[in-house]
Amino acid sequence: MSAASQKQPGNANEGARQRVRFNKLQKRLRREAGQAIADFNMIQQGDRVMVCLSGGKDSYTMLEILRSLQLSAPVDFELVAVNLDQKQPGFPEHVLPQYLEREGVPYYILEKDTYSIVKEKVPEGKTTCALCSRLRRGSLYGFAEEIGANKIALGHHRDDIVETLFLNMFFGGKLKAMPPKLRSDDGKHIVIRPLAYSREKDIARFAEMKQFPIIPCNLCGSQENLQRQVIKDMLRGWDRDHPGRIENIFAAVQNVAPSQLADTRLFDFERLEDGQSATNPGAAHLLDVLNLHH
Repeated sequence: MSAASQKQPGNANEGARQRVRFNKLQKRLRREAGQAIADFNMIQQGDRVMVCLSGGKDSYTMLEILRSLQLSAPVDFELVAVNLDQKQPGFPEHVLPQYLEREGVPYYILEKDTYSIVKEKVPEGKTTCALCSRLRRGSLYGFAEEIGANKIALGHHRDDIVETLFLNMFFGGKLKAMPPKLRSDDGKHIVIRPLAYSREKDIARFAEMKQFPIIPCNLCGSQENLQRQVIKDMLRGWDRDHPGRIENIFAAVQNVAPSQLADTRLFDFERLEDGQSATNPGAAHLLDVLNLHH
């Protein structure tokens, strides 16, 4: 028996193990996305969902999982991928169209030179993410109207939500996170985050297994001292040293006790002596009061 033929059984076994691992991971992501969609009523019959595709691992995974769920969903909905070409130098314009055409996904490429605006407005060495996100969001919201999309899907995951919670606490003095579903400030758009229950490391592993053609962000990728990166490193350390801590933090976002905080707009502390221990009238809209809808 040749050396090559002796190696074949081992290779076949490893290939089988890889397929099993991939299938388990895909099922987990499908289950989590399906649960998030159901819990927050993200997608209804007849929706046209604009899937914002950046070329990163998160948005590729979101599109793939939504396409998979679309095949077995109890309601009919439409998916259309949209990429915002921000005219960053060296951006490989061919990558996403080639991928989407190969996959048979309807898509649009929206060209807006937000890169030049960001570089002009933000001093060298300062964080570009806030302005970049605001410009990108405005462009995509407007385009959703043009193409008749009533839902806008973003690829933020559970880790993004927890990171945002700590960013707002540490640097903004607010108990505010990133909700799985929201109505935009102008009231015209419903934004959904189907990966809200999924872990970043699972998404990264899935993207690697699928060999998505990842496009790096050259605009902010070199900013190593971003506040978000500091938070990300902190949470990564917790996840390594204290398994389950991140899960508990995320669970806390879904289990808010207004009477145990200190927001007088949220709970009627003033009338406790009178036996009035109920929340304030406006507290019925808890997410709005906590500013979790932005």
